[in-house]
Amino acid sequence: MTKEEKISSFDPNSWADKNANIFGLPFTVDESETVIIPVPWEVTVSYGGGTVNGPEAIFDASFQVDLYDPFVKDAWKAGIAMDEVSEEMKNKSEELRIKAEAHIAALENGEAGNPNAVLEIDAGCEWMISEVKERSLSYLKKDKSVCLVGGDHSTPLGLIKALGEIHDDFGILQIDAHADLRDAYEGFKYSHASIMFNALQESAVSKLVQVGIRDYCFEELEMINDSNGQIVTFFDRDIKQQQYQSVSWNSICEEIVNNLPQKVYLSFDIDGLDPKLCPNTGTPVAGGFETEEVLFLIEKVVESGREIIAMDLNEVSPSEDNDWDANVAARLLFRLCNLMVKSQGKL
Repeated sequence: MTKEEKISSFDPNSWADKNANIFGLPFTVDESETVIIPVPWEVTVSYGGGTVNGPEAIFDASFQVDLYDPFVKDAWKAGIAMDEVSEEMKNKSEELRIKAEAHIAALENGEAGNPNAVLEIDAGCEWMISEVKERSLSYLKKDKSVCLVGGDHSTPLGLIKALGEIHDDFGILQIDAHADLRDAYEGFKYSHASIMFNALQESAVSKLVQVGIRDYCFEELEMINDSNGQIVTFFDRDIKQQQYQSVSWNSICEEIVNNLPQKVYLSFDIDGLDPKLCPNTGTPVAGGFETEEVLFLIEKVVESGREIIAMDLNEVSPSEDNDWDANVAARLLFRLCNLMVKSQGKL
């Protein structure tokens, strides 16, 4: 059956077929405009765990998502499909996580830690980054819209590196509670807390616009202030203070968008939301956004004519008791993928 035949025979108002791909859609990876790359990896997380199971939990929760998108009508027809979860990567993450936990525990007890374990973990992270880069490039070269789903926030570096081989210049729009600008946090070069520090080492990344940041250290603030405008941070406190003084979210979004270059990579850590929406995420922080606030911002990015060249959604940690975090993430993922494809002129 061709994609066109699948579209004509598919009922978007019906229940989801659990044998289908993500969101119950009938399309294969080859047929879909958007390919989701799952990366089950959480080696360097420094507080709560569980994000290694995020991609599969989001997939399972996605069958409850209705397919009507008020901003992008009939977006489902473009097709979204999740690639296979790598069991090799998941197993390697779990093995290295045990060694990382022992190293972190030693540091917290005032001990030196294990430098050999750090070297092994850095090597493992480099392997993960290489795998993600090659997988991303294979889809980008087929003109697919690529979304990476982690795992912890270290996972998208390979995708960012792949984009650097295709685009000469692009900016990153980061939705996050944390600045993630630490240099080798806890000794790990590729820590989840170092993703934006590492991304800025890529020559194609010309701008980093951070939104919702509310947990950061002196070193990170100094890096922001000394960046000569390469890093522009909209702190959560400043956003809230403006709103308390009757500045509209629309006006704030316009300022955020005006700081972005034409090509934008969207990096979304789920803890950028109010933690009532993601209570099980690895490092929740009070404050943050409602889902529609974030979607309003991304809609403004699309309306501005800017192109979202790829994106990630990370730090979703499912609970053993319910799938609330994955439910929220799946609904966001659907809307964000549709906005990305629309910005690329494919809808």
